[in-house]
Amino acid sequence: MGNLADLMRNAGKIRESVEKAAEALGQIQVEGTAGGGAVTARVNGKMEMLSVRIDPKLLADGDAELLEDLVTAAVNQALTRAREAAGASMSKVAGGFPLPPGLSNFFGPGGA
Repeated sequence: MGNLADLMRNAGKIRESVEKAAEALGQIQVEGTAGGGAVTARVNGKMEMLSVRIDPKLLADGDAELLEDLVTAAVNQALTRAREAAGASMSKVAGGFPLPPGLSNFFGPGGA
């Protein structure tokens, strides 16, 4: 029962820590690549795609299907890395407490 009372007393501090961590998710940036670096996707911890870089040589080839596959692969890799980084960041804030189901599901398997 003492733990619950402590939790209630610290609720404001916990909420503030979670809000700061959520803001920090926007600062996390990771990349995913495909085609030996021909396509690079950058994503932040909020799962927002920030940029996609495509090697001009790949565009000159004119193979739209290959380009689509490489972009998809690079974005998926970046999203996976962002989920992992965001999950690690939020776990630090949670201090060992399990995250609420909706929040932990946001990070996907292997997340927080």
